[in-house]
Amino acid sequence: MIKFFLLMGSTFCMLSVILGAFAAHALKGQVSSYAIGIFNTAAQYQMVHGLALIAIALLSKWGINLKWAGGFFTIGTLLFSGSLYLLAITGLNWLGPITPLGGLCFIAGWIVILVQVARFKF
Repeated sequence: MIKFFLLMGSTFCMLSVILGAFAAHALKGQVSSYAIGIFNTAAQYQMVHGLALIAIALLSKWGINLKWAGGFFTIGTLLFSGSLYLLAITGLNWLGPITPLGGLCFIAGWIVILVQVARFKF
């Protein structure tokens, strides 16, 4: 799982930079400033949770069981950021209800980290 979380985290971070640049250059003038804001929010959350996945991999080396947190962050990023990217580009409003599911996954992942770190004997 450690390698998977390192790979996913690195991939999410790389794509966040690429997609952020895409929004700044290719989308400017193509979609509304509101849509670009939505796109940038997706990239920001993707970067944060990509870095969190890398941290999870490193903390796992200490023996802290964070598999569930990593799973929640991976699914959360796909649902939250993925739905926002698609919403910004396509304007399909039915994608809106998917975004909070990703947000709930993020929250669940952070709760797992809190609980597991609190239980861990340093």
